[in-house]
Amino acid sequence: MSDFIYTLNCSTIRPTPVLEKIQIAGKVGYKAIELWHDDLDAHIARGGTLAEVRKALSDNGLTVPTTIYLKGWFETTGEEHRVELVECQRRMEQAVEVGAVHVIAGPPMGFANHDQGARNYRELLELGLRIGVKPSMEFLGFVEDLNTIDSALEIITKADHPQGTLVLDPFHIFRGGGSVESIAKLKPEQIAICHFNDTPAQPPRLQQHDHSRVYPGDGHLDLARLLKLLRQVGYFRWLSLELFREDLWASDPYEVARVGLEKMRAVAEA
Repeated sequence: MSDFIYTLNCSTIRPTPVLEKIQIAGKVGYKAIELWHDDLDAHIARGGTLAEVRKALSDNGLTVPTTIYLKGWFETTGEEHRVELVECQRRMEQAVEVGAVHVIAGPPMGFANHDQGARNYRELLELGLRIGVKPSMEFLGFVEDLNTIDSALEIITKADHPQGTLVLDPFHIFRGGGSVESIAKLKPEQIAICHFNDTPAQPPRLQQHDHSRVYPGDGHLDLARLLKLLRQVGYFRWLSLELFREDLWASDPYEVARVGLEKMRAVAEA
């Protein structure tokens, strides 16, 4: 028995159409799925509807912890900021239509004003809550600035909003050079979701990117320590397989999802 809710992030089987991704996740045995707005937009462009997505989720017994992602909200000002918020609102409305709890809000690629970003995150949260979904701050290990747990925690602390949350990811913790021990600083309600993956010892950390990720247990990260810290702070929700591998995208998506769930369980239930 697992302490966590096993979840499939749609990036892991990216080329597959969204309804098929949902069917695969349900058939393999996942309990939840993270949906990408690009997939939802592509489904609509082909003549599909979000009602079909909701029905597929219901038919396969899946919940949606997050949709992915919001951009441009952190670093922009003035008219540019207004335009970015219009798109963020559109995506958040989409997230509500598919029953998502959170929507992931990504950081800028370069350095940015943290005080401004915190104000903008509070604004984004208030907008999302009016719509019916909670934006969650994500740090990315390969960006210049907001690349650690501590940097994301700084933003949600400065935003000073009771619904502020962040996204955890072992690859990004490693790639950003931060410490997994920073999980101990978090309250469970500050964690929207924990993505789950591993990464090899080589190439060197600073040369790794999204495509470097491997299945949990196939790399060198101390995932047992990460899981112990999650349990210690009281987080017992979504653990989501998130990979970005072209070799896996070219493989049978059912097998990729099946093997991923098997490997997640082997690590999480050891």
